[in-house]
Amino acid sequence: MARRNDHTREQLVALTLNAVKEFLNESSHHELSLRKIAQMIGYVPSTLVNVFGNYNLLLLHAVAQTLDELASEAKNVVAKSSDSTEALYQLADCYHEFAQRNPYRWQLIFQHNMNGDPLPEWQNARIDNMTGMLEGLLRKLAPARSDKEVLEASRVLWAGVHGITLLSVDDKFFAAEPIDGKELIKNLLSNYLKNW
Repeated sequence: MARRNDHTREQLVALTLNAVKEFLNESSHHELSLRKIAQMIGYVPSTLVNVFGNYNLLLLHAVAQTLDELASEAKNVVAKSSDSTEALYQLADCYHEFAQRNPYRWQLIFQHNMNGDPLPEWQNARIDNMTGMLEGLLRKLAPARSDKEVLEASRVLWAGVHGITLLSVDDKFFAAEPIDGKELIKNLLSNYLKNW
């Protein structure tokens, strides 16, 4: 077992989150526990509680790391797009592809539960960053729309893209023929934007 002073707090956070990330590359978070994470990095569970506060917050830090990676990829694809419509399609594709590449990490984002505790501000800021990107693109597409209309449209599109992505990642389309989630997303966006 490593001793408490073998790593700085920052090193221990990085070591822990890297171990969780590596684990989630192959397995579901349902197979994780505080004890298992501590064993993976050679510490005792109480050390991780001292660093993160509790297991729930430790997982929330892993969620934050995943959201940061997704946001970075999303910003890159949006920045490379030639117009707002293309950027919206690219953003949706990025979301779907990220989930396909990182299914267990992506699932943790939406299955993690704060169990009644308030979401820390640092996590709210990450969520606002992601939804703000979508809202910004919609404002450029329809500048005459009110803030309420933009907010509502952003949530409709996000919910649709998320639902398709969820079914795609879990392979739950229940169809005789394979269904391409990316094509469904394209269909959703083009039909929604045509009428919006």
